[in-house]
Amino acid sequence: MLRYVLTAMLTLGVAPALANDSVAELGTGGLILSRSDAVAMQSEDLFISPQKVTVDYVFHNNTDKDVEAIVAFPMPDISGDPEEMPAIPEDQSDNFLGFEVTIDGVAAKPQLEQKVFALGIDISADLKAQNVPFNPFGNAAKAALAKLAPAVVEDWVNRGIIIEDSAESADGTTPAYAPFWQLRSTYWWRSTFPANKDVHVSHRYKPSVGGTSSVSFFYDGQFQGPYASYKTRYCMDGGFEDAVRKAAKNGPDGYPPYHESRIAYILTTGGNWAAGSIGKFKLTVDKGNPKSLVSFCGDNVRKTSPTTFQMTAEDFYPEHDIDILILDPSNSNGGDAN
Repeated sequence: MLRYVLTAMLTLGVAPALANDSVAELGTGGLILSRSDAVAMQSEDLFISPQKVTVDYVFHNNTDKDVEAIVAFPMPDISGDPEEMPAIPEDQSDNFLGFEVTIDGVAAKPQLEQKVFALGIDISADLKAQNVPFNPFGNAAKAALAKLAPAVVEDWVNRGIIIEDSAESADGTTPAYAPFWQLRSTYWWRSTFPANKDVHVSHRYKPSVGGTSSVSFFYDGQFQGPYASYKTRYCMDGGFEDAVRKAAKNGPDGYPPYHESRIAYILTTGGNWAAGSIGKFKLTVDKGNPKSLVSFCGDNVRKTSPTTFQMTAEDFYPEHDIDILILDPSNSNGGDAN
């Protein structure tokens, strides 16, 4: 796979101090169909930015009979843990990515299937019995835990469902508890694919954007830390690395004045269709700020605007997922540069 990196003019400022405050991105992908033998993916138009992900599909029923199928959109699993900081766009909502879908231009109302696990065991019934909401990051779940009977608390701690959270203790002595379970969510709907016809499906959501307050792979004048894994995952090449070195050299404290934004898109589910490939595939990546640096793996990528980059392919087989690294410039106050 060819490596592709784009660099931009650097905006210099005071770099943030290195820190451990990292937010993890959650990998999210596209649609999965229950019948993969009859329906082909004619095209996929995928747009990814830190603000939104939109996907436009054209599906074609290759048979002479209508096909009834279930179409599913798996949300990323989220796990409650006071020590972890996953990036969740709408953490108080069950629809925490703001997922929306249309079929042939008409808004659909998919059903939401949710289950909760602790140590791999389904504990959904336990939470329902105690009127505890499933979202481990919702304030409603934490409030419900505070009302549990002591015997239930003891049982749930022993089973790995909840964990003591000293940071939430009101007086430092009274124990408080936080969710430690894993939430698995899937939106799904029944869809009819008419014989020998196309069906247009579009969906959009807010991506989970991970990041750090500084550049984690360059400090003390050299590439180090997670550099090797970043180089492979994001296909960082010499041009990208030179831009980082230049920014660090010109900075007042020797650190590149950027912070990371990371987006993960699970593309390999696109192979779950008749023929196993996508007839026409288009990927557009929008880095947002013209002064940002962006790096990702792709073939025959071209710049289409000051912030967007595009690759196209035919009979495309998605062998790899898409990982995007954006280095956003920081001003002297640690915020985004204009």
